[in-house]
Amino acid sequence: MAASPCSRPSSSAAPPLDVDDLLSEILIRLAPQPSSLPRASLVCSRWRRLLSDRGFRRRFRLHHRRSPPLLGCFVTTFDDLYFEPTMDPPDRVPRDRFSLESLRGGTFLLLECRHGLALILYRNQLQVLVLDPINGSQHRIAFPPGFDTVKARIHIHGAVLRAAADAQHFQVVLVGVEENDLQPQLARVFACVYSSETGGGGGWGDLISIPLPPVPLQGVPAMIYMAIPSVLVGDSLYWLLPGNFFQIIEFDLGKQSLAVTGVPVDMYGGTSYQCSLMRADDGGLGFIFLSDWSAQLWKRKTGCDGAASWELLRRTIELDKLLSLNLRREKVSGIVGFAEENNVLFLSTALGVFMIQLDSLQFKKISETNSFCVYHPFESVYTADMEIGGDHNGAELLHST
Repeated sequence: MAASPCSRPSSSAAPPLDVDDLLSEILIRLAPQPSSLPRASLVCSRWRRLLSDRGFRRRFRLHHRRSPPLLGCFVTTFDDLYFEPTMDPPDRVPRDRFSLESLRGGTFLLLECRHGLALILYRNQLQVLVLDPINGSQHRIAFPPGFDTVKARIHIHGAVLRAAADAQHFQVVLVGVEENDLQPQLARVFACVYSSETGGGGGWGDLISIPLPPVPLQGVPAMIYMAIPSVLVGDSLYWLLPGNFFQIIEFDLGKQSLAVTGVPVDMYGGTSYQCSLMRADDGGLGFIFLSDWSAQLWKRKTGCDGAASWELLRRTIELDKLLSLNLRREKVSGIVGFAEENNVLFLSTALGVFMIQLDSLQFKKISETNSFCVYHPFESVYTADMEIGGDHNGAELLHST
């Protein structure tokens, strides 16, 4: 007699959702929004057990490393540093979740945030600090030789990053620009890379240095300052070098090389926060220039001969129409931040600070302040505390270990 189509052999394989490893592979593909794992954990005790596993949460974070949500920004003003959340409930992170009280009592400058880490400069102590706001861990690193800011006029900035498949180790790239008023031709830009896994305990590599091109106008001293965070594009880091000497510093991580290139528009005498580096839609280097309520978008192209040039994109963003602002009463103060993973621009106006997603042109007002500030976007995977009624409104950031 033929077997019934509904009959199942006693040795048949278990359905996929009954196998923990297969179920974990499905759950790890949930959206990396803060509310995703808490909601999934309510399905049953088995799902809750899998989602609470430390190894699963580490894999979840690594899986979504290249598509992290924009949780908020660390905002620096003349006299304060605080966290400004940007997501809506139920994904909104409480403002006091990232307390930086441990940094109080010293003179420091937040340089940038990337891959769930913050890089902080202690100029007087000749140190940088790598901070994980997620778990509060700190790693202090002394400056490498050549970055002594007491003996020379050196402007310092830096970048922090982690490899896509590595949640523990990190790199710091410190870049400096040294002025020389008496002999401008001796001005230079230099960089050095720190790796937390070099030699087991971490260490700095060799100092890389190139001469700085001359100031565009002869006889005019260079006025240089570095306050704008870098942008990571592919395997290279880029810093905008403003003042009366608008150039772009490029550091190639793979080749360990430095280069200085020009910007696509005449920025001599401009304001640093009227432009920003960004990622172009093809994954290359982009540039946004704000002028007369219009935002022009540029992207850098490389020809067959290897020469780089800038191309103005056809799309121009009319900010006054987009934000419905009255040109007679309000004005745009400038660009105060850029989130490289989410392609979001932060714009300061007389009415407050707006965030604009450059692909969709969706915008949202996130702050009423119109005072001077710099927004450091914090893009990181956020998961939830599996304990209902936890200390942080049921939310807890993933640990990096």
